[in-house]
Amino acid sequence: MLDPAADNIFEAVKIVSTRNGTVETVPKSDEDWEKIRIGAVTLAEGVYLLKIPRPFTPPGDVNNSIGPNASELSPAQIKAKLEADPVLWNAKIEALRNVGLEVLEIVSKKKTDELWDAGENLDQACESCHLQYWYPGDTALLQRLDRKFQERRDQSPTPDRAGRGR
Repeated sequence: MLDPAADNIFEAVKIVSTRNGTVETVPKSDEDWEKIRIGAVTLAEGVYLLKIPRPFTPPGDVNNSIGPNASELSPAQIKAKLEADPVLWNAKIEALRNVGLEVLEIVSKKKTDELWDAGENLDQACESCHLQYWYPGDTALLQRLDRKFQERRDQSPTPDRAGRGR
């Protein structure tokens, strides 16, 4: 539920370079803004479902947590981590909720330039939690994420204080 909702925000603003040139995506219509709003509301409200104790995977599913090159924590390890520090777990939840609320404010003002930073804030909130509770030991993945993040930053215009790209 949260991942598809986040995509409404991630996909709202982007620049893609192709052989045929550069294509910039920004919200242009009321429908575009409504899709972003739906994503933000779903994040802000849906993230609280993570506070309800429940299994993280179906019975018997251990994701990629077995073997010498296991890159993910097992569901039992994830549960143990959050039970050991519920304050941190709740802080991660609140961080994601805050991004949803931030995006709602941006949508209310239809401030396209602020969506760039909100997308970065969303990425950081998601990855911060995932790195804590899902794949904390995957060094290669962390390096790929760092490269991807840097590429994204290099390709995305950074608005200056007047809202113009630099």
